[in-house]
Amino acid sequence: MADLKGILSPFSALQQGAKHPHTVKYPKETKVTAERYRGLHYNDLDECIGCGTCATICQNEAIDMIKIEGYETNEGDSGLRPRIDNGRCCWCALCVDACPTGSLSLTKDYIYVSDDPSTFLWTPGVDNPDGKEKISFRSDEGIPLLDYKRIPMRELEGMERVKSFAEVVLGYNEEEARKEAARCVGCGICTDICPVHMHIPEYINAIARGNDEEAVKIIYDNNPLGETCGKVCTRRCETVCAIGHRGEPIAIRWLKRYATERTKNADMIKEIVNPEILPPNGHSVGIIGAGPSGLTAGYYLTLRGFDVTIYEAKDKPGGMIMYGIPKYRLPLESIEKQVSYMKKMGVEIKYNTAIGKDISFEELHKRHEAVLIGTGFEKPYEIGINGEDAEGSIQAINFLRKVNSEQPVDIGDKVVVIGGGDVAIDAARVSKRLGADVTILYRRRVVDMPADWEEIEGTEQEGIEIHTQAIPLEIITDEKNHVKAIKYANAEMIPDPKGGRPRPKVIEGDEHVIEVTSVIAAIGQGADYSFIPKEIFDRIETKRGRIVVNEKQQTSVPWIFASGDIANFRADAISAIADGYRAVKGIEELLLKKED
Repeated sequence: MADLKGILSPFSALQQGAKHPHTVKYPKETKVTAERYRGLHYNDLDECIGCGTCATICQNEAIDMIKIEGYETNEGDSGLRPRIDNGRCCWCALCVDACPTGSLSLTKDYIYVSDDPSTFLWTPGVDNPDGKEKISFRSDEGIPLLDYKRIPMRELEGMERVKSFAEVVLGYNEEEARKEAARCVGCGICTDICPVHMHIPEYINAIARGNDEEAVKIIYDNNPLGETCGKVCTRRCETVCAIGHRGEPIAIRWLKRYATERTKNADMIKEIVNPEILPPNGHSVGIIGAGPSGLTAGYYLTLRGFDVTIYEAKDKPGGMIMYGIPKYRLPLESIEKQVSYMKKMGVEIKYNTAIGKDISFEELHKRHEAVLIGTGFEKPYEIGINGEDAEGSIQAINFLRKVNSEQPVDIGDKVVVIGGGDVAIDAARVSKRLGADVTILYRRRVVDMPADWEEIEGTEQEGIEIHTQAIPLEIITDEKNHVKAIKYANAEMIPDPKGGRPRPKVIEGDEHVIEVTSVIAAIGQGADYSFIPKEIFDRIETKRGRIVVNEKQQTSVPWIFASGDIANFRADAISAIADGYRAVKGIEELLLKKED
């Protein structure tokens, strides 16, 4: 039998030669690829954000992230792009299926011939720019490898929550938090945009693994007000989340809230975080204001061995987070818990101590080698219309302070709030909870409102009317100089020829009157620097009402530092926290002659 096979083999070979060959004479001949053939990679460089998810998922380690010319690190983009080692790649397309932006694809190109082995290491989109015209395989939107749908947050129903100041957001339970955290790809782009550069992927990963205590410890590494941020942060981190390009971004704020709320009291925080406290270094620092920036600086300076005293003019700590943010967003007990932990770690706060009144600025300098000013923006702007000084015309910042301090406030049953920022939204929602019928007048469109979009949605859900393109003209009073009504005019939006946002212009004759019991103005605040002696203040550089500082929050007077709203234009808690953290490094450098 074996001999017979040997005799017939040549004839079998001749028979195969008569068949059409499977191979082609490349490059003279080509074959048409299947519709979703997995050929060589292509990357849309402009769509790519350099998250590195492709490199992480590649089981052959065939992808690394490199810097290429023309793409710089910015908000939402690492500046890196994937490079493929075609010698390692098996064209499984996991990298394509896992690409959060959908920038990565495979092409119909499947043949690449070269005598130089190094040319098999290439950057898709750079080395094959024509690949965009030959795409054959993209990730299937219907069956994604990643979970693009956020775990919804439970909240009180709109018309139910206006009956009290109970916290609106109910928070994740353990199962919800684990599922939401598991959606994170760990790219770290969120960390870059976070003002304080929190270790976001690390604490989210800890939550996903079920280690909540580790998550808390990671959070406190550079943010001692993590629970506050978990409730009211402006969450710029979520705006650049890689997952958000094709779905809903990771609920970074809510996950931080989940982890920090697991610590029920200050003792529990202390036990979990257990930070190293350096021995006293003999240097003293005074901080003006117990707001987010002052508390942050005081905490980390104390851990580093400085003798720190925070001087607070009011009887409670927190600044705007205590007196400006309504308790349905940030409960009092949450602030007290976080500050109580700081005090347990050695932070000293002197309450009811106003600089310039109870103690002079000069005396402060005598007591301390460095001074950090973190007094915030608490001086409200006036609208500038007739009747603004009437009884019942209230500044929003003063109104919120009284409510949060549990002082009696009589606004009646018909309120108009003027403004479109977060303070205006807070004033309107608080007024609703006090039983008033509320209308917001805003001079521009809803899309132009600087308030958080979630807060705007909450306002509408609570039955508050937002009347846009409405410009207040006059507050009408009765014979006792009490607010009786407000006159406003509708406006049209005039395009900006330079490409900026349209500006409102009064429509002549389109004027209206609303009968009200109170008018609450919320068009912005400024700083009060009257506590700083003129001879010192004249040496401090300012710009547009804010103190100019360097990258370590140091002013033009070397021993004076500034942080928070008076030193940055962001006007949010996380930016103030970041300022306080940077000021610690600046003060260390000044007093310890410590170099980076």
